Amino acid sequence: MGAVELRTADGRTLTPPGAKRCGVLALLALDLGRTVPVERFFELLWGDEPPAQARAALQGHIAALRKLIAGSPLTLLTRTPGYRLDGPADSVDALLFEHLCARAAGEEAPDGDERAAGLLRQALDLWHGAALANLPDTTLRHALADRLDEGRARALESWAERLLRLGRGADAIPDLDRAVEADGLREPLCALLVRCLHQAGRLSDALAAYRRARRRLTAELGVSPGRTLQSAVDDVLAADPREPGRGRVRPDSGPSAARQLPRRAAGFVGRAAERRWLDAECGAGRRSGSLAVVAGPAGAGKTATVVQWAHAAADAFPDGRLFADLNGFGPGHRAQPADVLGRFLGALGAQESELPEDLPARAALYRSLTGRRRLLVVLDNVRDAEEVADLLPAGPDCATVITSRSSLEDLVVTEGAALLRLGALPADDAFSLLEHLLTPARVRAEPAAVAQVAELCDRLPLALRIAAARLAAQPGWGIADLVPELADERTRLQALDTQGTISVRTALGLTMRHLSFTAQNLLALLAVHPGPEVDAHAAAALLGTDPAEARRALSSLAAHHLLAEGTPGRYGRHDLIRLYGAELLAERPDSERTAATRALVDHYLTVAAHGAALLQPGIDCFGPPPALPSPSGPRLSTVRSALDWFRAEEPTIRGLVTSAADLGDHDRAWRLAYLANCLYYGTGRRTDRVSCLRAGLRSALLTGDPTAVALMEASAARALSGTGRAEEAHRLAARAVARTADTGGNVHVHALTVLAVATAARGEFGEAVRLGEQAVALTEEHGLTEHAPFTLSNTAALHGFAGDAGQALRRARQARALLADHPEATFQLSAMVNEAHALQLLDRPAEAARAWQHTLELCRAAGTVHLHAVAERHFADFLLDSGRPAEAARHLRTAAGLSAGLGDTTVVRQLEERLAALRPALRQ
Repeated sequence: MGAVELRTADGRTLTPPGAKRCGVLALLALDLGRTVPVERFFELLWGDEPPAQARAALQGHIAALRKLIAGSPLTLLTRTPGYRLDGPADSVDALLFEHLCARAAGEEAPDGDERAAGLLRQALDLWHGAALANLPDTTLRHALADRLDEGRARALESWAERLLRLGRGADAIPDLDRAVEADGLREPLCALLVRCLHQAGRLSDALAAYRRARRRLTAELGVSPGRTLQSAVDDVLAADPREPGRGRVRPDSGPSAARQLPRRAAGFVGRAAERRWLDAECGAGRRSGSLAVVAGPAGAGKTATVVQWAHAAADAFPDGRLFADLNGFGPGHRAQPADVLGRFLGALGAQESELPEDLPARAALYRSLTGRRRLLVVLDNVRDAEEVADLLPAGPDCATVITSRSSLEDLVVTEGAALLRLGALPADDAFSLLEHLLTPARVRAEPAAVAQVAELCDRLPLALRIAAARLAAQPGWGIADLVPELADERTRLQALDTQGTISVRTALGLTMRHLSFTAQNLLALLAVHPGPEVDAHAAAALLGTDPAEARRALSSLAAHHLLAEGTPGRYGRHDLIRLYGAELLAERPDSERTAATRALVDHYLTVAAHGAALLQPGIDCFGPPPALPSPSGPRLSTVRSALDWFRAEEPTIRGLVTSAADLGDHDRAWRLAYLANCLYYGTGRRTDRVSCLRAGLRSALLTGDPTAVALMEASAARALSGTGRAEEAHRLAARAVARTADTGGNVHVHALTVLAVATAARGEFGEAVRLGEQAVALTEEHGLTEHAPFTLSNTAALHGFAGDAGQALRRARQARALLADHPEATFQLSAMVNEAHALQLLDRPAEAARAWQHTLELCRAAGTVHLHAVAERHFADFLLDSGRPAEAARHLRTAAGLSAGLGDTTVVRQLEERLAALRPALRQ
């Protein structure tokens, strides 16, 4: 909370030398008691580009810090996958700050205001400058500093609020003045400064502070003051006898005039959980001045849900219910805030002849009339936050609900709005809606067809109602009769159309009008993306732009609910949205589809090549992949980062192999499948791997390139051997060996090694060892050092199968020596598995136990799920041989869980049978 420093027991202050060492200490302290991964240190110290010697540099900083804190209550430990600082929480100012703020928050007003103010003052006094001032200038440093600064601002706000209640607001003015000078866009701070100045009797200064804040908001953000700041100045003006009149109200006006809700939608079904959420946020037990945003895609039923709830909640708002459709996404002109205010003011009893003409005056009158009422305001079909700024009521007993196709996150930030995203109906609600629209008897007669119709409509109310309307118009049809038209992607959107103006396509078109050209272009180009999710890097490849612009386009599509951000930075879409995008792309020349597909394949070729090189250093890509303009691709710096990327992108890569083949681009197709195979070694379902490689092999055959064909035959054979299809694997591998017999190069050695593994899968261990050793001899003869780890590691396993543990150990250690600089590479880890197994067979239990433990640690850290599962299984065997069944059972369960994730049903069944056989021993 300032420059990062160490204070000694005798009160001296020490600053670790250098920004990076301070950064290491800060990260450890902020995560006191928790292990900080090595990659997070890299991110803080070097950002996206850690140097080659980053790990060694970090170790140096850790060693120096251990000396620096010697004799203190702090302990610095090495813990996989990084480092942990242990010690008392109050030895870290940031944690002490949080503790003091939490204690203050527990002091209830008004009795606890004095104690809370004292605690908050102590907390604020811990600060001595800008947060993390002497750390490297990286994105993570800014994020951490922002988090600390946010806590400081909240504490300052809470302290000032407590002092205001105590009548001592003047005490807070100096601190608030400095904070507003530093961050004049934080409206709660500005509002508190206005109130404290007014309480101190400095009316002109209070109004001047408001004007400064308003000017800065307008100049820097282009927005008007929000409700918090506007309420503060309204209260100041209301307390001033010189306040001008705000318009007269009819003496006979009452709540009967403010009943503007539209009628409830006929046949409304479901959304019970959403209506309970609205009750909690805006109903009878609502918080002061509650504001809720209900956002969702076109056709999700936002207006119907809110109106249904509003009618049910009406008794909680005896002074009236106001409603306005702002037409933010409809055809025609948007409603103007001044016109909406005119209607609202009339409903609240203002004389039409005396309504102010300009918007600011109408807004001031509206705030005055709503200040002491219990009103519900529903603002429907809102496009952006700015247009509702003057329509929010001022009273603490009022509630406002807004519906929008945009997420309106500005209101969440500036007004503290609660956000509810309305998506597809739950399956039961979708069934009930169709039951209501088509009669229960008709729906219950075809439950399977009803479920199909609901899913093909993405369970969106608009689509379901259109489908039901078509069925209702044809009483002689069965529900299943509509399924083929909906199931055909070429006719689905047409099927969800009416003879009038209502259709899913029309609703989506109205949303598209409000998107930038880049966002519209991206939605169309995403039609060539075959995966369930897309990230900014892939989007940038499609757009031919940089990831920053792609992120803006993705965010815009997500804000309008055309995409959904399922996990940070990854966006998915409903099928109806995908089909709509495909229609948009179909209207363009075929060359655009071809170019977009190739750009996407090239992106994945490049990233997959980088990832494959991390798992298999020295891998031959057989021709360089197309280069990406930097920095389009994600930063893959570790085996885990490569596998995490592949795990998320595997369905897309598998789909793109087929897409490239469909375009006749078979060279790209087989190369992508080959590179993916290197990543499948670490993670991915076996069936998906086989499917991907079969598609790649088909493309290789169509190229007529014998090297490509042999490489893909060998790769497919290796994948098949792991699924129990030994004969098919053996045939393919033998073909690859014969095809490359005259070359003696990498591909031949690769094929020969795979043939050896396939031969072992047939139970012919002696022949398998002969073939494996032949491959090893070829690597030595031709100097194929980059391929040697693959051959040596596999041959070590073959010796183990054949019962020659000594040779297995020798070959495994040779493989490991070649990969000494790559401790998490695939064949380093597989060699470690073979080494540990060999030590076990040689009856060297102490060495075997250490080897197994080390192997498991590295497999977990690297995230290589397949090898981790194998290691867990073999270690369980070792533990059983050592008479430790309880520990063995734990590792068998872990192996079963990992294998289930890989789709290894046969292995899972075998492990479950072994666990069942262990249960009698475990009960003893």
